[in-house]
Amino acid sequence: MPSPVLRLGLIGGGPGSFIGPVHRMAAELDGRFRLVAGAFSSDPERSRQGGASYGVDPDRAYPSYAAMIAAERERADGIDAVAIVTPNHVHGPASTHALRAGLHVMCDKPAALSLAEMRDLADVAAGARGLYALTHTYTGYPLVREARALVAAGRIGRLRKVVVEYSQGWLSTPLETTGLKQAGWRTDPSRSGAGGCIGDIGVHAFNLAEFVTGKPVARLCADLSTLVPGRRLDDDCNILLRFDDGTPAGVPGVLHASQIAAGDRNGLRLRVFGTEAGIDWSQETPNTLTINGLDGRTEVLHAGGGALGAAARAATRLPIGHPEGYIEAFANLYRDFAAAIHAGRMPPDGALPGVDAGLRGMAFIETAVANSATGGGWVQLAV
Repeated sequence: MPSPVLRLGLIGGGPGSFIGPVHRMAAELDGRFRLVAGAFSSDPERSRQGGASYGVDPDRAYPSYAAMIAAERERADGIDAVAIVTPNHVHGPASTHALRAGLHVMCDKPAALSLAEMRDLADVAAGARGLYALTHTYTGYPLVREARALVAAGRIGRLRKVVVEYSQGWLSTPLETTGLKQAGWRTDPSRSGAGGCIGDIGVHAFNLAEFVTGKPVARLCADLSTLVPGRRLDDDCNILLRFDDGTPAGVPGVLHASQIAAGDRNGLRLRVFGTEAGIDWSQETPNTLTINGLDGRTEVLHAGGGALGAAARAATRLPIGHPEGYIEAFANLYRDFAAAIHAGRMPPDGALPGVDAGLRGMAFIETAVANSATGGGWVQLAV
């Protein structure tokens, strides 16, 4: 018998939002969630306008997330879960409020404004009835899950090096001074937190590298720069990494993230090298995964191909040759989250990012920012 559809409330995502409509499409793609309510903006009129754009009953477009949660708890058909799609400073308080109300939470990354706030959130989540998931979207791609399975199975041999990059150029000029909403909050420490580029996209690269390799970063050495005059947060990041593989030295890695790489679009790329082969995946061409062997042979895997493993097949929706993309990857996280809710627990294999990913992401951001500021060389990454 099909599981009942979960009723979803959106926090944020009002007029001018990029990610709000993406969440709505992803959540509803498989019919596991239905958007029925929201606090779409901290401005009541803009929240009303946001609700109208989503086709939500006007009575369920609320002026604040606290008002939404309080009112929905009194309804027989009240929301089961919330999706938090606001600037970073709202993530922690809204997640905590929703979890304490017994709701399930799907939150955008980074999980909080600070590591201390995320630790408090983790304590609340540990005793909550609701589950907590984090939208590290790129883990939802079928071939990212295939790469993870190949590394775990030893297909590339013993891990030797990890190179991950996330390169954008959209903040090459001071767009935050033009009134552009998306640039404004991302460059404002009060709303973004201590990190700019590193908190916006660097943490995605960090999470992807840990997700695919199955190894946590143990140490790092960070060099963060602010290259656009007048900007208050970093817009370019270069970080050396050491992954913990049980050996004293660890596995070396490099993470590059930039939002001032003029002309670059959304260049997330991961390369993982072992003793026998290397794998190469790029978000802008997400339907292929390249395996380059030490013997000179190259194998290209395609999304939807029959040779893929179980994890990749489960995340694939279309036959080979029919491209899938960002919305579908995002929807895989929502589909996995719905399954977790109905099962009453998060997947034990860590395939769906949750509290641990939130803690590690915030530790990465704060450690790198502090390390770069002091020029302190190699430091431990402690959660």
